Amino acid sequence: MNTQLRPAIALLHWGELIEDFLDTIGVSFEAYCKEMTGGWLFGYVDALRLAGVRTVLFCISARVNEPTRYTHAPTGATICVLPTTKIYQVARRPMLNPHGWTVKDVFGDVRGVRRRLFAVLKHVAPYLATPLGLLARELRREGCQAILCQEYEYARFDVCVLLGQLMRLPVFATFQGGDFQMSRLERPLRPLTIGACAGLIIATQSETQRVQSRYGIPSTKVAQIFNPMDVVNWRAMERSEARAALGIPLHAQVVVYHGRIEIHRKGLDILLDAWKQVVSERPEKDLRLLLMGTGSDAEKLHQRLVQMQLPGVIWRDEYVRDRSVIQRYLSAADVYTLPSRHEGFPVAPIEAMSCSLPVVAADAPGVPDIFKDGEISGGLVVPRGDSTALASAIGRILDNETWMRELGKRARYRAEQSFSLEAIGKQLRDFLILPTV
Repeated sequence: MNTQLRPAIALLHWGELIEDFLDTIGVSFEAYCKEMTGGWLFGYVDALRLAGVRTVLFCISARVNEPTRYTHAPTGATICVLPTTKIYQVARRPMLNPHGWTVKDVFGDVRGVRRRLFAVLKHVAPYLATPLGLLARELRREGCQAILCQEYEYARFDVCVLLGQLMRLPVFATFQGGDFQMSRLERPLRPLTIGACAGLIIATQSETQRVQSRYGIPSTKVAQIFNPMDVVNWRAMERSEARAALGIPLHAQVVVYHGRIEIHRKGLDILLDAWKQVVSERPEKDLRLLLMGTGSDAEKLHQRLVQMQLPGVIWRDEYVRDRSVIQRYLSAADVYTLPSRHEGFPVAPIEAMSCSLPVVAADAPGVPDIFKDGEISGGLVVPRGDSTALASAIGRILDNETWMRELGKRARYRAEQSFSLEAIGKQLRDFLILPTV
């Protein structure tokens, strides 16, 4: 099919600049285009492609001077990189951490008049990053029929809704964990832009209830669509082969986590405390905890591991782009754990479920929706921030291998039925495209 004859969706990322995300995980933009896969974003691209919809990823960057196009090698999607505005580049120069919560976080210890001026700049700057004129031109060039923003609780959503009104394009947004506001301008603007948008994709019931209560958005403008997963091609490899590659004996019992290394948000402090309890209660067993991923708290996690001297911890401190490596780690494990305090709708546990792993997860947003039937869905859900509950649930599974395998089968079945690319792609197409024709 001629790609220009297929309906097209523009997808815009959270955060002012794409390098703000890529730099924290040590991934170059070249690697992003050639190797980056997985996650909710590329899951959307694959799911929409199967449904006959072309996705154009628009990235904003301070490292290009003019619109530049790339092809995302794994999916074939077009990536259009737009230079951020000159005014945003000026506004950003004094910033130490553009995504800090406070003026001190963003600019350092400034005082007096400068502090007041910088306070204004902190709240205005996110609205200046998106080059609306260039974006409008490239949207027309690509024939995009709708705009989809990664988050609605963010400045880029507000400016995209404005642009959509001017261009007569519907603007949608997903929920991937952004239920907070970082700019004071969002408080008066957000009710207006939520009301003017074409619709929101929210996978979790708790977030849907929050948005409807806060903004009065009608239920017809909210779609509960899960993040997709390629469950056909994503499955466990031979366990003995995976363990041999990682140097793990077959008799060992293995728990695995993969994702960003952000200690508080991802609950990694809770996981380490729980692991201490798990191993102390089972001194006769060979237990391993596999960690995979990196992030802003990598150094802090290294320090914590040195201090705690926990046995059996194996950590691959890097952002792994090779999906077969992630499959190998999951395939080598017996149990997957997600101790997060905060999530949007996590893809990581669905990857584990597709590899037939039982999951023990904290009840962060999105998790109860994945395991809506509890053990029947292949997982145990425990309270957030409770290391004892996490340890107890992991231990229960490790101590009953027959039940462990049964939970893994249930997890795989749940993934096949609810998160496949084909099923999610059709739901996305119907919600994003049909209302506009």
